[in-house]
Amino acid sequence: MKIVLDRPRCEGHGLCEEAAPQLMHLDDEGELVLDREEVDGADIALANAAARVCPVAALRVA
Repeated sequence: MKIVLDRPRCEGHGLCEEAAPQLMHLDDEGELVLDREEVDGADIALANAAARVCPVAALRVA
């Protein structure tokens, strides 16, 4: 599965990073960086959790 980020929609709230720090982080400018786009196993649950907490729906797992 793949984590898809809608970059223009992302506002850098950081809730997704808190939900899945193994998969993503905010850079020095507050921009979300996906450390891994491809996920499997337990990481799928983390990616889904990150997508659920995003207040602007900028993440999805496909």
